Amino acid sequence: MGFLKDLFQRLFRFRSRAAVQQLPSGSIAVDREGNVVTSTVSSAYSKDLLRAIGRDVLTLFREAREAQTPLAEINIHFVSLRITARELRGGAVIFLFPQSALSPLPN
Repeated sequence: MGFLKDLFQRLFRFRSRAAVQQLPSGSIAVDREGNVVTSTVSSAYSKDLLRAIGRDVLTLFREAREAQTPLAEINIHFVSLRITARELRGGAVIFLFPQSALSPLPN
């Protein structure tokens, strides 16, 4: 659960407390070190935030391998954000989907 706490602390640390902003939407591809290779997320979100999300996802994949339960895909559903990540030869592709009351529920 430390991953989830860290992720939300990072998401909200990069935001201004006085402004209401949307959550990131789009996809990022990261290499095996967690560096962002490509991104469709708005440039309004810092590269540090995207890099932190990428590194945390890679940590989950690595820890699963070390526990001898390798994962091919991770799906994390929050009330306001859904994260789907797929491992790709050491790196990962990560999809960020903001959720709203009008968003359809995932199957």
